[in-house]
Amino acid sequence: MEMSTKEDYKIQSFDPETQNLLKTALKEPSSVDLEKVADVIVDQSLKDQVFSKEAGRICYTIVQAEAKQSNGSVFRRRLLTRLQQEFKVREETRAHSLQEWVCYVTFICNIFDYLKVNNMPMVALVHPVYDCLLRLAQPDALLNEEEVDCLVLQLHRIGDQLEQVNGQRMDELFFLLRDGFLLQESIGSMARLLLLEMLEFRAGGWKLSSTANKYYYSELSD
Repeated sequence: MEMSTKEDYKIQSFDPETQNLLKTALKEPSSVDLEKVADVIVDQSLKDQVFSKEAGRICYTIVQAEAKQSNGSVFRRRLLTRLQQEFKVREETRAHSLQEWVCYVTFICNIFDYLKVNNMPMVALVHPVYDCLLRLAQPDALLNEEEVDCLVLQLHRIGDQLEQVNGQRMDELFFLLRDGFLLQESIGSMARLLLLEMLEFRAGGWKLSSTANKYYYSELSD
């Protein structure tokens, strides 16, 4: 499978040896150490916010290539193991680096979006993704614009898919968002606007009317 220029560009941020490893993994996965490849991608995703938004596409390509070439799943297994390990220490991560925490949430949501089994989201990721998003909706996190931005971006991207696999947890998440919007006076005006937009977005079936879109995005750009 040919890499898009976007994927190719993201790989350019690595040193030449790692670039070569990733390019080979994308085309000839059985000829490289796929556990090492998974570790490289996870490690980079935790420190590079731009890469964390794109890594799902690269992971998808490697998973597909490995399945086609050897019917294997070494890469996917290692990727899920690392996601699980990072998930277990998420509070410690958030405490020592907000940026790393936001990168982790972005990355796991990106993997949820791209990696499917029989065209369905991976069951193993549903609750961890919800747990991360629910953490972003807690009162202390709603005070951090970086976390609110992350939450809104992920819900725009995968909210509809998540609700389809577990509507009850989505209700739980939106109770928190509604309470935060209505009851938390210390939330900044930008965060408050984003929360209101999110409440309307879900109420409209994960779509914004053109009027609402114009309202929010002219406000956000001002």
